[in-house]
Amino acid sequence: MNSQHMTSKGTPPAVPSVATRHDHDPLWRPWTPIRPTDDAALVIEAGEGYRVRDTGGTWYIDALSGALNTILGYGHPALLKALESQVQVLPHFDLSVGRHEPAAELAERLAGLMPGDLNRVFLANSGSEGIEAAIRMALDYWVARGESRQRVISFAAGYHGSTLLAQHLSGLPFTGTWAEPFPVSRVELPLPAAELRTTRAASLLLDAFEAELTAADDVAAVIVEPFINVGGGIVLPRGFLKGLRELCTRHGVFLVIDEVFCGMGRTGRMFGFEHEGITPDIVVLSKGLSGGYVPISAVVATDHVYETFAQERVIGGLRYGHTTSGHALACAAASAVLAIMEEEGIVANANAMGARLLSRCEQQLSGTGVTDVRGIGLITVVQLEAEELAIAVEAGLRARGVVLRRQGDTLMLAPPLIIDEQGVDALVERLEAELRAAAGDAG
Repeated sequence: MNSQHMTSKGTPPAVPSVATRHDHDPLWRPWTPIRPTDDAALVIEAGEGYRVRDTGGTWYIDALSGALNTILGYGHPALLKALESQVQVLPHFDLSVGRHEPAAELAERLAGLMPGDLNRVFLANSGSEGIEAAIRMALDYWVARGESRQRVISFAAGYHGSTLLAQHLSGLPFTGTWAEPFPVSRVELPLPAAELRTTRAASLLLDAFEAELTAADDVAAVIVEPFINVGGGIVLPRGFLKGLRELCTRHGVFLVIDEVFCGMGRTGRMFGFEHEGITPDIVVLSKGLSGGYVPISAVVATDHVYETFAQERVIGGLRYGHTTSGHALACAAASAVLAIMEEEGIVANANAMGARLLSRCEQQLSGTGVTDVRGIGLITVVQLEAEELAIAVEAGLRARGVVLRRQGDTLMLAPPLIIDEQGVDALVERLEAELRAAAGDAG
């Protein structure tokens, strides 16, 4: 070891506590402005149920589910047992060389949950990787067919991940890329979020997608989220996904559904697309798949897509993967999560608690600077009059023992799917109190 990193007694220097080390902190946090000091940063050291505790001993209702992925909360005994059992036997083995039982079991479980012929499961490590694999499948399918189709249609407000390819699909201001790997047509939302939950809005959206499908003859796929998450917390109108499925079928292009956030019960159904009874061509899952315990994602494709790649002489299979794709420990965690969800009625609870959360917010938050309350399943979005108010309310809620996701002028409430009535009521009461306090300050 270099002598400059040793004390005079020849031992490594003591590392300052994470709770006190701010200047020259080696940790570079994602999606966060860099400041000389960061005294306001939360330092979370433990979690239990749907709450987390900081190093000062303060407990918070976790209304953002860790990173929108801790769907079963913290410390679920069956999930911990599954992880312990698997790590003692096999952490991982390269799936390009052979197979292992955790990956095979997870693939079987996921295929069994999907409609139609969505029977083929490809495993990766993150939502971004899953999106990359899905788009690779969609584009290479047309290469194998000898057709020049490379264009993808998406929402301009959509968000599909942080890798180059995934950011390229989005039109959000922070997703600019250096080069265009393939053409993308991005559909703008025709109305503000508060006006998008109508039959007229569905027609306008479908007209916009049909215009893009008609304008180009090189479209390979359309990709959308069932609920627009990062792009504003936007509930799409009923009938839109069903109509989009019909459009894609008519024009002969793939429909890729990004269920990275919405999947695994978040919308009150196991998958967001189930609300409209459709069968996509490709589905991408991640976040809640392992309950937030181990990174994993899954891409589920139809037999038709898979069989094209089975023609080795044409394109040589799917040329995509990672060292830890289908990691055995992650697969064991994901299978345990699926078993727990079935045994404990987690999706039904998410639906019931989501309805309670949305209803109470609608009833109790009027006259407090709120311009819209919207939601689906256990996602409630509270839109405020101004971003400055949202920033102040977010900070005030932290002092009241709530952490949540703020995006511009919106506050998103997305607690673990295990939350109970007491937790929902406490969350709404604290939010109402802070909004009324902020309104009083403004007055």
